[in-house]
Amino acid sequence: MLNRHEIREAAFKALFAIDSDPAVDRDLTYAAVLPEDETIPGYMLQLVDGVSAKTAELDEKIAGRLKKGWTLGRLSKTDLIILRLGLYEILYEDDLPSKAAVNEAVEIAKTFADEKSAKFINGVLAYFVNAETAAKQD
Repeated sequence: MLNRHEIREAAFKALFAIDSDPAVDRDLTYAAVLPEDETIPGYMLQLVDGVSAKTAELDEKIAGRLKKGWTLGRLSKTDLIILRLGLYEILYEDDLPSKAAVNEAVEIAKTFADEKSAKFINGVLAYFVNAETAAKQD
């Protein structure tokens, strides 16, 4: 049985494959990113379906936080998908503290990208956590 971090990593891999080829067979993709004989975790489906359904909204919010002159197209696909996943958890997963979502995204970046990407992702997602905290205080 996978833990939540492993589920997030599998969701990242699935989202990467789907982003590369939207017509890909999702069941085959899930089977490819999960250990053999592992049933598809409900939380993985929730993340993949949620990020897929909210991609345009997530991208708009992410684009609004990029430095002047930067566009989503300038980001690596890895960084963009990790940002989408992390921001989705911050905005839509109420049972997960936002700071934990940021930490998980940073850990995924350390695994699938590099330290520079991890710092960048931390900075972008921290903005949303701070904005969320400020909104709750109002």
